[in-house]
Amino acid sequence: MPHADSALVPETITTKPEFWAHIYSQLDALLDSNQRNWVTNLSNAASLIYNSLLAFPAHFGNGQKAVNWCGAATKPTSNSSPSSRLLLGPFNGKPACQYINTVPGKARGVCADSFLQRRTVVVPDVETYPGHIACDGETRSEVVCPLILSSGEHDGRVLGVLDLDCLAVEGFDDEDKAGLEKIAQLLVKACDW
Repeated sequence: MPHADSALVPETITTKPEFWAHIYSQLDALLDSNQRNWVTNLSNAASLIYNSLLAFPAHFGNGQKAVNWCGAATKPTSNSSPSSRLLLGPFNGKPACQYINTVPGKARGVCADSFLQRRTVVVPDVETYPGHIACDGETRSEVVCPLILSSGEHDGRVLGVLDLDCLAVEGFDDEDKAGLEKIAQLLVKACDW
């Protein structure tokens, strides 16, 4: 199967749980066990999720193709000095913020909150979210899932976040949250960080 076909969504898939299970299986097939580079794997994941959401208008309930951004921000792993920022990683969509401050008390935005709170944050309306950072002024809802290392000597370290934006209010819900959390776990296990 050509890699581009991974983003095709069969017409038999009609629910969000089916959609996210399909994305998981397609991503699992794309993640070559001999290639564990996080940039490559996050690039394919962002493209797969973004393009699959565009191919699945039923996701938003009203036929809109409303996803407008999908990507990652990661915490640099330099041994010389720890970073207080998430840096923009692989993504699909309009150009975005280069970095996001993660210093407690000074951090703002959905990505920083998800990173610091170590939990997925679903924002039905970004206009009502305190400190929202608008990289794309057309974004109306967002979901951000932390990438948390779950094995080895750095168990529990937050590596970054997976971020999705939508042009519609209430574009994401708990079914999206559950699907993205499984995908985040798959990505963390498939990469050398």
